[in-house]
Amino acid sequence: MNASAMPLGLEQLALVERKPRAVTIGNFDGVHRGHQLLLQTLDAHALHAGLPRCALTFFPHPATVVAPERAPQLLTSLQERVALLRRGGADEVVVLRFDEALSRLSAESFAADVLAQALGVRHLVVGENFRFGNGQGGDTAFLRQSGARCGFSVEGVALAHCRGLPVSSSQIRRLLLEGHVARAMRLLGRPHALEGAVVGGRGVGSKQTVPTLNIDGMAELVPANGVYVTQTRDEERGAMYPSITNIGLRPTFDDGHLERTVETFVLGPLVAEPTRIRVEFFRWVRGERKFASPELLRAQILHDVDRAQAFHRRAMKWQIIPRQ
Repeated sequence: MNASAMPLGLEQLALVERKPRAVTIGNFDGVHRGHQLLLQTLDAHALHAGLPRCALTFFPHPATVVAPERAPQLLTSLQERVALLRRGGADEVVVLRFDEALSRLSAESFAADVLAQALGVRHLVVGENFRFGNGQGGDTAFLRQSGARCGFSVEGVALAHCRGLPVSSSQIRRLLLEGHVARAMRLLGRPHALEGAVVGGRGVGSKQTVPTLNIDGMAELVPANGVYVTQTRDEERGAMYPSITNIGLRPTFDDGHLERTVETFVLGPLVAEPTRIRVEFFRWVRGERKFASPELLRAQILHDVDRAQAFHRRAMKWQIIPRQ
């Protein structure tokens, strides 16, 4: 069985072909620059040893089982996480279902039964702060001891930093929830994105301000309320557009509807009306606020558009090319 995005329980690990592998382990939420460093380190050893590169990850996030009250909203969906790990150099991605059975597995059993026996690990790359096993009883020192017994070597990688900030999923979540999308982008190594089906709004924007594309059912972490410079991709056609996006409660049109929305205004003609879009966040513009009238809001939006267009002119050369 080829490794895929389908989570496997402990009893299903036998479906993964047992062969010598170089493996890295982690939750890999966001597949940020720190995770990318793990993949690069894995690649260097695997190339030298002639081993396939495998990323072992978990779904759902372990906190949803061991501490549900502290479970974070994820930066990426499982499907995108797997795609990013493959793009980062993993030949295989094994997704282990994190459930009660796995949470009770001791560090000794995880190292011997999962890593050595089921996956055939020959070389393991982990972050120096990696913890695992029941009660987080295992660390890199324990892994090195286990590897000496079970026949695999262990390489620890120090926590990455970027402009004085530790590169971690929790740090990126904090930045996004505070609206610091540009700083989060530096830690991620790419813009944070939201993806979803385009749904109809309440029709207010197209009549009184500007027409927007509204995303339905965001699974990923949504940044703080406000207006952002963004880039929008038509997922069906592959067309890419500069855009500006508002996240919030639409206080100017307060009619009892308090549903949080993500509304994107595309800065240019659409090739075709999209049914599913991906919105990437580049820069904070301003906070959301209530205007005295739709006309004043429209004037502010046009001012925001000017700022977004200036950003896009400075930063990027845009091409709108439908996917063939």
